[in-house]
Order: sequence, then structure tokens, then C-alpha cells
Amino acid sequence: MEHPEDHAYPGHWEADVVLRDGGTARIRPITTEDAERLVSFYEQVSDESKYYRFFAPYPRLSDRDVHRFTHHDYVDRVGLAATVGGEFIATVRYDRTDEHGRPASAPADEAEVAFLVQDAHQGRGVASALLEHIGAVARERGIRRFAAEVLPANAKMIKVFRDAGYTQRRSFEDGAVRLTLDLEPTAESLAVQRGREQRAEARSVQRLLAPGSVAVVGTGRAPGGVGRAVLRNLRDAGFTGRLYAVNSAFPESTTALDGVPAVRSVTLIGEPVDLAVLAVPADRVPEAVEECGRSGVRGLVVLSSGYAESGAEGRERQHALVRQARSYGMRIIGPNAFGIINTAESARLNASLAPEPPARGRIGLFTQSGAIGIALLAGLHRLGAGLSSFVSAGNRADVSGNDILQYWFEDPDTDVALLYLESIGNPRKFTRLARRTAAVKPVVVVKGARHSGSAPPGHTVPVTRIPDATVSALLRQAGVIRVDTVTELVDAGLLLASQPLPAGPRVAILGNSESLGLLTYDACLTEGLRPLPPQDLT
Repeated sequence: MEHPEDHAYPGHWEADVVLRDGGTARIRPITTEDAERLVSFYEQVSDESKYYRFFAPYPRLSDRDVHRFTHHDYVDRVGLAATVGGEFIATVRYDRTDEHGRPASAPADEAEVAFLVQDAHQGRGVASALLEHIGAVARERGIRRFAAEVLPANAKMIKVFRDAGYTQRRSFEDGAVRLTLDLEPTAESLAVQRGREQRAEARSVQRLLAPGSVAVVGTGRAPGGVGRAVLRNLRDAGFTGRLYAVNSAFPESTTALDGVPAVRSVTLIGEPVDLAVLAVPADRVPEAVEECGRSGVRGLVVLSSGYAESGAEGRERQHALVRQARSYGMRIIGPNAFGIINTAESARLNASLAPEPPARGRIGLFTQSGAIGIALLAGLHRLGAGLSSFVSAGNRADVSGNDILQYWFEDPDTDVALLYLESIGNPRKFTRLARRTAAVKPVVVVKGARHSGSAPPGHTVPVTRIPDATVSALLRQAGVIRVDTVTELVDAGLLLASQPLPAGPRVAILGNSESLGLLTYDACLTEGLRPLPPQDLT
């Protein structure tokens, strides 16, 4: 049998996943350096969960167990861990077996699989996410089937296997339920994965747009400045949750600012904070993220610039920001973002730099550019149109247009989705999500950089170089309405939000010009409509 050192660490198995409650976790292979993490994790698991895992009382792991569970060859024996804050919250492993259930090597194509999830994290979809990932790893290593033995009382784990969508067989042997899963993807398993993805990503955006509490980190002591502007907008919008001003430079005697509780650190707030808006220089962001992570903050809006848009050093700073935030289970809008808005009465959130507060409406708006966001908000405000939600993703290092589409798909307050996109990082996924969303509500897109073939330097996600004509074809096939300018985007949004769809193709043409009436008549015929003769009202 080959030794663990014979196989290089499979870094491509590492992944960040969004969980059922909208939080995040990192999935990665377990290594020989994880012994202390494994022991600490096991100590936090209840006796009941340990019994379900080992079918017997098992209060602690022996040294032999720890060695076995941290030494893998990444082929016949694989262990993955889900981590938050660098600590284990769940593990899964498979061991390749022969037809008699004994340890084996390839070409044996079956493996025993087993999970253990920390009790505090059960119900978050961690096991389902781990099953998807360990299944993909197993297929890569030539394994076609998983076998698992589960105690009948372990209903949660039986449900994880049952709901995975794989072809499976069940039997009852020696007091345990034996499950065998064929790992070949099926239409049902793919639907299950996409359904889990949709619910998780939508929930993660909802947590950002409907927080119970917001801390503005970097609120200036003097009027003016980015942090102070965001704090003022939040207060003036009537934010329904708890609001805090945070600045490490506040004198210790400071207790309030603009009528808002003021503290020197997020860690001093003394209660959970759902969303932190960071308006500090880029070199101070890591410290702020660390404080937010240790305080249990759920999400970040990073207004700070100086990231990938500023060059190679900024790109590395941006990668580090995402790694740091994800390690604590936080999602990020930004960096270099303009902010977010949710006009729902239950939230009244305006965590943005918008000079004019938008009215409440039925239009959702997403932009990658702060400047374009300003123009679109101004255009809608000038025409008296309202918004349901607004997200300016800046460099979109984490939350992207795909995440927002997942949210809008099931958001009852959004009837029309408007997007300004300068790049499409994952065209396949975007097209799939846009097609599904466009089937229930209109999706309108302006695509920037149509002919330059480039994206703004801050967008470090992979960009597929495809001709503009191909982009148009993809959008058309997905049912997306593509327009050429931000003015047209506003106009189309207003029309679709206020004008009900006609019941059929019949059209009446009224006007004060016979010539314009005839042109309209011809245009209607060209589009397959059934116009009546124009009526000139001159």
C-alpha cells in the first residue's frame, strides 16, 4: 500500500461553501498537522453524536485514532473537514473497500463513508455540503459507490443520504441501516445540489440585506467622510435594527455620535452584530475584519479602496481579505463597494453613499460600478421610481450578480431585476440562473466593455473572453432583455414594473401623425402582432 507522502496534497479539493443559513465554511482535506484541531473538535461533540458515529460509547479518541484520521493517502483513504475560524465543525472520510468490506486499493470501486458534525452546527446543511464534495473526490479517484452504516435512530444522517438524489439501496443488517449510494450524478442529484445552492446563496444575501444590527466601522468624529455619511444615511432611512458607530480613535468618554451608540471596537458592543460596514483605509481592514470575526459578525460591506483595482499588491490584499472573512463564515460585498439598500418596511436599510434616499418600489438593482450605481439611482429618483433593493458590489471579490439573482428569484418584494455588468465571471452559471429568474420576473441587463474585451482591473474573478455577439445570444436564450445604455435600463425597468403584460397580440395605435402611425403599424406586423389601422387624432 502506498504511503501518504506518495501523494501530493490535493489543493484543488479546497472550497468555500455557503451553508443553509447563509453562513460560510471552508472545506479542505485533513492533513497530518490537524491532530490538535481534530481532538478539540471531538471534545465538543455530544456523547449522543459520538455514539451515532461509532455505534458505542466513545468519549475520546485514542492516539491511534488520531493518527488514522489525520494520515491519508488521498486516494484510498480521504478525510475532509469543514472549518470556520480555522477550527473543525464537521468531518467526513471514506475508506476504499473490497466486496467483503475489507480495506482495498484500486480497482476496487466502493468505499465506506462516515460523517461527524459538531452539535452546534447541525441543521446548517454542513453534512449535505460535505457529501457533495466527498462524492466528487471519490469519483475523481475511481470510486463509483458509497456504503454507509447508520443507526436507525440517527434520522438526521439517514435524511442527508436519502435527500442527496443519488440512486440508492437500503437494507437492515445487524441492527443498522446499510445504505449504498451510486455516485454517478443523476438529474435528481443535480437538482438537489442546485436547490441547496439556491437556498443557501439566497439566504446569505438576505442576511446582508435584512440585518438586525449594523456597525459602521470607521465613523469619523468630525462631520463628513465616508463612514459618517453611511451612518447618517442609515439613521435617516429609519433603519429598524440596532445601529452602532465604531472608531478606534474615539475618546474613552464617547458614548454616542449623532444619537447612535459609539464604541471604540466591535468587540465592545456586547451583543451580536449582523452586518459591519467597513469605511477604514485598506491597511486597517484586516484588523477590523479580525475584530468582526471574533465578535460573530455575519457579513461585511467593504467600502474601502486600494485593492485589486490598484495593482498586484492590491490583488493580493483582496485575496487575503476574502480568505480572512471566509475563515470566520462571513460573506463580503466589495471591496471598493458603494453600499447596499433594502427599502422593505421591515428593514429600511440604507448602508450606502447614495446622495438621495430611494423610494420604496418593486425594482431590484445590481451594479459592479459605484459611478454607474450613482447614475442609476439618480435616474430612478428623478423619475420618481422606487427600489426594492440595491447592491453595488465594487470589485465583487465574493458576492456577485449570481448571488443577487438567487435572492431576487424568491424575493416577494422584487418584480423586476436590473443589472449593470462589466464582466461575467461564470457565464454558464449566470445563464442558468438568469433563465430561471426570467421565467418568473423580467431580467434586464446592460453589459459594459462590449467591444474592448476587457474588464475593470478590480475584477479578479476569471473572465471568459467571448465575443459580444455570443453574449447577446446567451442572454437572449436565457430570456434576458438586453439594453445598450443605463438610460434604457432605467426606462425598461420602469415600464416593466408599472405596465402589466398584455393578454394577447392585439394592438391599437393612436397618435397625432399619420406617418408615425404607419411606421408603428409596420413595426407591429414585423414583430408578429395584430395591429388595428392607426387612428390619427390631429
